[in-house]
Amino acid sequence: MDGQLAVIGLGSIGSMALWQASRASDSVVGFEAQSPGHARSAGGGDTRLFRMLYRGTPNYYPILKRSRRLWAELEADSGQHILTRCGGLSIGTVDGPYLPSLLETTRLNGADHEILSREAMAERYPQHNLRPDGRAVFDPHAGALRTDRAVTAAVAAAQANGATVLTNTAIDDVREADDGVVVTAGANSWKFEKVIISSGGWSQHLMPDYLKAATETRRIFLSWFVARDASEFTPEKFPIFIRISGDRSMYGAPSVDGVTVKATLDGRGAPTPRAETVPRELTADEIAETTETVTEFLPGLFPNIVRSDAFPDLFTADQHSLLGPLRENSGIYCATGFSGAGFKMASGFGEIAANEALGTRSFRGLDFLRPQRFQPPHPREG
Repeated sequence: MDGQLAVIGLGSIGSMALWQASRASDSVVGFEAQSPGHARSAGGGDTRLFRMLYRGTPNYYPILKRSRRLWAELEADSGQHILTRCGGLSIGTVDGPYLPSLLETTRLNGADHEILSREAMAERYPQHNLRPDGRAVFDPHAGALRTDRAVTAAVAAAQANGATVLTNTAIDDVREADDGVVVTAGANSWKFEKVIISSGGWSQHLMPDYLKAATETRRIFLSWFVARDASEFTPEKFPIFIRISGDRSMYGAPSVDGVTVKATLDGRGAPTPRAETVPRELTADEIAETTETVTEFLPGLFPNIVRSDAFPDLFTADQHSLLGPLRENSGIYCATGFSGAGFKMASGFGEIAANEALGTRSFRGLDFLRPQRFQPPHPREG
């Protein structure tokens, strides 16, 4: 054996899994095709939103609560400032599809929140131009995660705990053997007791056919603008936000460089053939819709995109992640397919993956994330 556990891909989730595994084992190896925090990873683009309020299954809430504590632990371990705790806004219309659904999930979870009328928004957060029927929900525990810092801090913390990291090592194949899992990169191979696959948009070639059929790599693009008055878009005055109003939707974060503000169209992930060939330039239609939306939503920003980029991520058919072994008693564990929404919970997902792969702890209530949900049923005999 070359180690107890290998983590393939040290990006958003893999870096956290390596950090957590290194706390429990002194025989952990991380493989990264490029380098941790490289410019093409799904976590690229400076920041991601952390929020406790969302719409959908309430089963994410315990992971969010744990993730919030783990972000603080990573900051303590690394001495890095990773989560800017600035609060968050969910903005929509009174009778639209977004806020009622979010409030229903919030009611089930019991999460802290405050409902803000259009008038209250105008007083507290005048940067947002709400429609006549607009309102917002404030999340006091939300904030902006510094993605590059988080990934590099987690990998460095893992190395300080004794983990081995092999960079510029692209994995070609992962296969189960009678006495472990064999990992191959070119002419080199290693054997481990367990392996976590966490390589995001680059994961498909390491998956069985049924998971290849249930996933696709998509392109996520981001855009930034310059504020007319930068002092109005600092973390102290401008929380992270998600806004879905009629036919327009956007999310964003306060300025972390004192100059630019992230404001990006929501839910525009488009399929792309290969993660390494994602087009980085925005199309004319993407630019037009982005600038039109910013002009309406955030009049305090100059409506000209000053910076943009695009990144790959792996999406599943139901847009819930793949978190768990390929099958019962498998030595291969999936921690991928986070469908453009995984970074806020990356620390929690990494803890789950590391503990379950090492066999130190199991977690309940995660059936909706298990890879086996996509496995076709066996035909009946008879």
